[in-house]
Amino acid sequence: VTRRRNGCRLTFKRIVKSRSTEDFSGVPYVATLLNCLLSAWYGLPFVSPHNLLVSTINGAGTVIEAVYVVLFLVFAINGRTRAKVAGLLALILTVFAGVVLISLLALHGQHRKIFCGFAATIFSICMYASPLSIMRLVIKTKSVEYMPFFLSLFVFLCGTSWFIYGLIGRDPFIAVPNGFGCGLGTLQLILYAIYRDWGGKDKTDQKVVSSSKAKGMDSSAADADAMEMGSIKHEENSTNKKEPSSLLSNGGKAQRT
Repeated sequence: VTRRRNGCRLTFKRIVKSRSTEDFSGVPYVATLLNCLLSAWYGLPFVSPHNLLVSTINGAGTVIEAVYVVLFLVFAINGRTRAKVAGLLALILTVFAGVVLISLLALHGQHRKIFCGFAATIFSICMYASPLSIMRLVIKTKSVEYMPFFLSLFVFLCGTSWFIYGLIGRDPFIAVPNGFGCGLGTLQLILYAIYRDWGGKDKTDQKVVSSSKAKGMDSSAADADAMEMGSIKHEENSTNKKEPSSLLSNGGKAQRT
């Protein structure tokens, strides 16, 4: 979880510096906030005994993700993006409140653990699946600009770490969603490896085209100047040729007189 937060920090450093979310998606951060809330609730002793570490780490993650979501709302590139993120935030808080109320008022013992575990598992998978829209954008644009490498790396490391933890503790509610996250993080890294140079190639090609256009314009301007100078010289030569003949004709007239 800490590794994933470091990847988000690098992204939000860029967002705060440019004071714009640009084309970054806010969905992964809202989904991660819900995942942290449900996982922290699942790890509480009266829900799932012996999982206090899960509750502690995801409690810290809840605070950090809340800060990220607020920053995303503040620096949203337009009103539509801000409204979308705000709507998702209201939805995930409603879902979390519903899970808490049902688990406290309607369920007890093992039934409470199973219910909260299923809820945490489902929304953990949703969290890991939330970058799919960005992966689609990467394939479409052949650019990884809006899929930061460190975020993809930390998704892989986070999913792998918790997957191993779930296997050791024989807790399917931790192992299953994080195994999915490990696989999805691997796909993101593969996409990054494939398309990481495409953006640079496109920019280089654009520069080459721009420079060739500039050179073409310069050469055209030079040709136009040369033609203009040639026409001026031609006119001057014609004028010079006319002047001696006019002088000779004037001199002949003078002699006759």
